[in-house]
Amino acid sequence: MKRVDFPEPVKALIGELKRLPGVGPRSAERIAVWLLQSPKANSAPLAESLLAAREAVRPCPVCGFFATAEGCDVCEDPTRDDRILCVVEQATDVLPLERSGAFRGRYHCMGGKLSPLDRVSPEDLRIPSLVRRIEAAPEEIEVILALGSDVEGEATANYLVDLLRGRNCKLTRIAQGLPAGGGLEHADELTLMRAMQGRRSV
Repeated sequence: MKRVDFPEPVKALIGELKRLPGVGPRSAERIAVWLLQSPKANSAPLAESLLAAREAVRPCPVCGFFATAEGCDVCEDPTRDDRILCVVEQATDVLPLERSGAFRGRYHCMGGKLSPLDRVSPEDLRIPSLVRRIEAAPEEIEVILALGSDVEGEATANYLVDLLRGRNCKLTRIAQGLPAGGGLEHADELTLMRAMQGRRSV
């Protein structure tokens, strides 16, 4: 007896949904079935908005954040401090910093991090445009490296420190340590070491 499965169009939809980050086979099936059967699902506007966003949104040629034909909200904001440049891995890393309200300077999104295993080398990142921005600054600027603390993030930060040392900038890194509300019993050794190294006077 032939085993029953979803029709081919549904299997194709599930296959595309499985390619999304964080969506496994079971989640892809549930989403596909919900899109096809739920009265609340309206797949036409979803498809249209996806295509419209894909068509309209592109990386800003200056900072790498999300931009449209009208321009980039970050680069076109005259109230930002041009003397501070925060380097992040991805454009999505800008949003948590913005929501915190702790930073009002400019950004530079690298488009990833160095990862030999994934064949990501310095040529694959937005490093040349970072160097050009620093050298074009009218005065010395502070470059804040706000990169991840994993192995690849550390390698990227070390590479940038070596590359940018002696140029028209002062290099700093964001502090790393215990999260707000976190206890010592849940922290790993590396986090505790960085929390101790980053201590300040009170």
